Amino acid sequence: MAFSATQTFAMEGVVTSIKPVHSLVAAIIDGTGEPQLLVKGAASPHTYTMRPSEAGMLEDAKVIFWVGEGIETFLEKPLDSLAGGAKVVTLSETPGITLLDMREGGAFEPHSHGDEEHDHEGEEAGHDHGEEHADHHHGHGKDMHVWLDPENARLMAREITSTLVEADPQNAATYEKNAAALDERLGKLISDTEKTVEPVRGKPFIVFHDAYHYFENRFGVEAAGSITVSPEQMPSAQRLQEIRDKVTELNAACVFAEPQFEPKFVNIVTEGTDARTGMLDPEGANIDQGPDLYFTLVGNLAKSLADCLSGAE
Repeated sequence: MAFSATQTFAMEGVVTSIKPVHSLVAAIIDGTGEPQLLVKGAASPHTYTMRPSEAGMLEDAKVIFWVGEGIETFLEKPLDSLAGGAKVVTLSETPGITLLDMREGGAFEPHSHGDEEHDHEGEEAGHDHGEEHADHHHGHGKDMHVWLDPENARLMAREITSTLVEADPQNAATYEKNAAALDERLGKLISDTEKTVEPVRGKPFIVFHDAYHYFENRFGVEAAGSITVSPEQMPSAQRLQEIRDKVTELNAACVFAEPQFEPKFVNIVTEGTDARTGMLDPEGANIDQGPDLYFTLVGNLAKSLADCLSGAE
């Protein structure tokens, strides 16, 4: 899409997919407008169904920011068939961004094919692991929770800024000023988070689904396994027993639930063990949307890990 030097739409037409993306865009566009958000409240992009009014929002959009294929699956077909001419910015394709491979096997759930959950053990020889998988986290084999590394967020913020400057050059000075303030704040967030998690590095824990690889990679903590990789597909009884055995074997300090999904599986795998339970929220389900959400989200992750793993809660 081409932008003219006189075109301005800072007050409308900027659409975002999930809360963390909305938060970064809202910080940069602050003072000139407010981005629209598709996945609101405690809804999960993994299971989201778009309303007709939101389809209309996409058709009227000038710029759409999303993470990319594999997370906001509900957006993939609508963006492919978009007739409104919006500029679509795929933030997982931001130049320089860290992209991590999916974790599979061992204490992490084997990947799944379509709507059928199964283990690869016992499969017929010749099964091709290079096949394209329908699992939600597979962005061409990459983990798509890229926003949970604040260094990635810094790069994404630069991509957002350059897009808005191109789309609305009349407000370029505001976008660049806001972006500079955001970058400084993200730097302090990284420093503060490192200090928060430093005392609990090396303590084993289990997560509900494998959403935190980027946070772990940035801050030097590491999950010992996940109850499931794909929250759309519930774990089997065999899988729950395997994770329960893993909790006991590792003497895992904590097993973490997520607010978007049933906590009963966490209770099952911790029953009869010494593991404590905690809550991790990768998308800000219970945090008010807005420029501060991203900072609260990352701060909450660090505090929940530190509190549970240290036995403070």
